[in-house]
Amino acid sequence: MSSSTRHAPAKPEASARERLLAAADELFYEEGIHTVGIDRVLAHAGVAKASLYSTFGSKEELVLSYLQRRAEDRYRRITGAVAGHDQPRAKILAVYDQFADRAADPKFRGCAFVNASAEGPPGDSKVRRVCRGSREWLRGVFTELAAELGVADPEQLGRQLILLYEGAMMGASMERGPAPARDARRLAETLLDAQKTGGRRKTSR
Repeated sequence: MSSSTRHAPAKPEASARERLLAAADELFYEEGIHTVGIDRVLAHAGVAKASLYSTFGSKEELVLSYLQRRAEDRYRRITGAVAGHDQPRAKILAVYDQFADRAADPKFRGCAFVNASAEGPPGDSKVRRVCRGSREWLRGVFTELAAELGVADPEQLGRQLILLYEGAMMGASMERGPAPARDARRLAETLLDAQKTGGRRKTSR
C-alpha cells in the first residue's frame, strides 16, 4: 500500500478526566455550579460515576479543577495579549481589548470566578481561594505595568484598573455584549492620561 493511501492513525479518545473537565467547563459556566447536578455532568461527559470519584474524588474537586483550568485560560489570554506590545500603556489597554473580544462571544456569561464566589457559602473555602488567587494575579499584572509606566503609586492604579475591569465584566455579563468592555478601555485611557498629566505637573514644580 502506498503512503498516499494509508489512513492517518486514529486519535486516541479523550480521557475520562478531559471529558469530565470539558463537560464541567461548559455546564458550570453556562448554568452555574450549584444548578448543575453531578449526574448531568456525567451524562454530558459520557463517563461513569466511578470514573468521577476515582479521578477527582468529589464534585468539589471537579469544581476546583474547572476553576483552575479557567485561571490557566485567563493567564494564556492576557499574557498573550500583553506580549503583543512593547509599551506599558499599550499592554494595559491590550488587557481590555482581549476582554472586549471575549465579551463579544455569544457564549460569554461573565466572570467564572465572580460567578463561583457568588454561589459559594460565606467565609473562606477552597473555591474562594482559587477565585481570589486569579483576581490577585490580574491585579498584579496591572500593578506591574503601572510600575513600568513610572506612576507615583502603582498599587493604587493597579486597584483602579482591576475595579474598572471587573465592573465592565459585570456590565458585559448583563448586556451580553462587548460595549461595557470598550467603555472600560476608554475610561482606562482617561486614567492613564490623568497619571501622565499629574506626572508632568509634579515635574514642573
